[in-house]
Amino acid sequence: MIQGMVNLFYPRLCVLCNGTLLIAEKHICTACQLDLPLTNFHLEKENSLEKIFWGRTHLNRAFAFVYFKKGGSVQRMLHQLKYKGNTELAEYLGLLYGSNLKETIHVEKIEAVMAIPLHKSKLRKRGYNQSELFANGLAEAMKIENLSSCIIRNKATETQTKKSRFDRWQNVESIFSVTQLELLKNKHILLVDDVITTGSTIEACANELLQIEGCKVSVASMAAAIS
Repeated sequence: MIQGMVNLFYPRLCVLCNGTLLIAEKHICTACQLDLPLTNFHLEKENSLEKIFWGRTHLNRAFAFVYFKKGGSVQRMLHQLKYKGNTELAEYLGLLYGSNLKETIHVEKIEAVMAIPLHKSKLRKRGYNQSELFANGLAEAMKIENLSSCIIRNKATETQTKKSRFDRWQNVESIFSVTQLELLKNKHILLVDDVITTGSTIEACANELLQIEGCKVSVASMAAAIS
């Protein structure tokens, strides 16, 4: 009864359609969940996301939850994460996607997740790293370690939006450092980001991890801006 009164005055709304959520629904209504542009990359080896890294870095696998399209529902969802402080949504998406990835990570023998870190100045300004919150949800759903604390970002980079592919690569070259080497030796890590476009940030971070003895890297993102 109390929850009903709360919902009456402060209705819980779907982040995509702005419709009222049912009691059992969280963040995204069932209709909008069914309409999400899922990639299903985890079911397809040599998928289009994996191909953008060929010849650039050695990834075992690469997955993304949904396709990103400018002006679409996924962009509105990510806007809620980055600029509206909807931290619970980030973890919820990790739980959703993690439930889809359970069998795949078992087959691929992935042992831990790790989020692409924010520089401390950006983290201080925003207050949270949406990729790490997404990684929290993935780790919980898949029952594996979250080793996000094992890597840091050494410098704040400029926005990548209007840069060429080469300039994007230069912008992120050598900006990551491993802080707890022993925890990563001989581990298969699932490296996590929010949106992958050219993949330059993933490439730079993966190359840093791949210098570690026995370390293997796969990738998962909330969204991918590729066809």
